[in-house]
Amino acid sequence: MVRALLVGTGLLALAGGAIAQAPADAPSPPASAVSLRIKAQEAHQGAASDGTYVYAIDNDRIGKYRIADGQRVAQWQGERRLYPHMNSCTVVGAELVCAASNYPAVPQTSAVEIFDTKTLKHVRSVSLGFGPGSLTVMDRHDGKWWAVFANYEGKGGEPGRDYRYTALVRMDDAFRAEASWAFPADVLARFAPKSCSGLSWGTDGLIYATGHDRPEVYALTLPEAGSVLEHVGTLGIATPGQAIDWDPRALRRLWSIGRGAGEMVASEMPPVR
Repeated sequence: MVRALLVGTGLLALAGGAIAQAPADAPSPPASAVSLRIKAQEAHQGAASDGTYVYAIDNDRIGKYRIADGQRVAQWQGERRLYPHMNSCTVVGAELVCAASNYPAVPQTSAVEIFDTKTLKHVRSVSLGFGPGSLTVMDRHDGKWWAVFANYEGKGGEPGRDYRYTALVRMDDAFRAEASWAFPADVLARFAPKSCSGLSWGTDGLIYATGHDRPEVYALTLPEAGSVLEHVGTLGIATPGQAIDWDPRALRRLWSIGRGAGEMVASEMPPVR
């Protein structure tokens, strides 16, 4: 079901101030306005959108929902042995490209799983094998793939690497690493003890990332020099972390999930700058 909410300018203004570099124990900013909620039983890890449909992602299943009426039009179910932890996806052309790993097993291994958006048929798998963490994000921007390899403190983590080792990696068309960046310390402190669960490039040229639990979206930029991303600001969101995706047909509409509520949520995000 779809529930539309009126978005008044007053509410948007209330949520509009991006907060930069909040202390690790600071409260989250006010949530940005919600315009749509779509019930989806697969909404456990993240959401992705092509503007007409929105895809609910779970570890080993995907649901395709029509945004106009919230009806599910296709579903895929995989074998859990082969798909222990799909985390986030993005739509590229006629394909849904998904980040997957063996989380919480160690040593950490990862793969890219690719589906046909029309039928949700699984069309191919690209094994990345052992890497610098667990693959949680695969995004497409400026002719490149952008991956996040997450690291954790405790469950799913490898000895000697905690959340501070989480990295954004730029890849070529064959998913070969070209460059990588660390996340800024203040954002990592908000991730802790988990890691980055979602990331999506915005049309404003900023990188938007989420953690595992906090209802926050972190706006980041590539640094002019060095190896650490720069934190521009933090926006509040109505859902706790998990994987996100910008809607390509609705300016500043960001899709996320309320995993406890089994729903996909469209938030109207104010500009950061």
